[in-house]
Amino acid sequence: MIRVLVAEDQSAVRAGLVLILRSAPDIDVVGEAGDGEEAVALARELRPDLVLMDIQMPRLDGVSATRQVVSEQLADVLVLTTFDLDEYVFGALRAGAAGFLLKNTEAKDLIAAVRTVAGGEGIVAPAVTRRLIAEFAAKPAAREPSVDPAVLQSLTRREREVLSCLGEGLSNADVAERLDMAEATVKTHVSRLLGKLGLRSRVQAAVLAQELGI
Repeated sequence: MIRVLVAEDQSAVRAGLVLILRSAPDIDVVGEAGDGEEAVALARELRPDLVLMDIQMPRLDGVSATRQVVSEQLADVLVLTTFDLDEYVFGALRAGAAGFLLKNTEAKDLIAAVRTVAGGEGIVAPAVTRRLIAEFAAKPAAREPSVDPAVLQSLTRREREVLSCLGEGLSNADVAERLDMAEATVKTHVSRLLGKLGLRSRVQAAVLAQELGI
């Protein structure tokens, strides 16, 4: 069972999200938060597998709340936003969010995304993520690479190949097919390269690959 905490300040929207998630037999909504501070407090108390986090909330915004949840290793965070490509989303990814979804995402896709993130497949909705990564990389002057390029020397050739695939927004299955390796092996490489680069999520790795032109 996937334990989910829903953080959304608009009660009607939050109720709709909860209703959708509870329709899935393998998802248990263990808590609801109306602002960022409450989301962090409930994450500490309930230790869900995943927090579905709205970006714009009172008291503490979704970016700051995501940073706290991820830094304390309380749960994975899947960000919800009404914006397609927005600086708030970039901030959330920097903070370690596992991915993001637009609020107008279809119910079945929301459920699939929760399952995907809970399964360790950090990049959700690849088509949207690729646009996000491309937009992020298109503004290099405004952002410094999140990791010293010299750190890449610590990666093996295979890990660099996997990192390049992440930069294209590929899923584990896609990477496995392209590099002719088992999906479990891809997961191992992803875990190791994240550790070596000091990153919290696959999406951070994807953005880094774009920043460095890998």
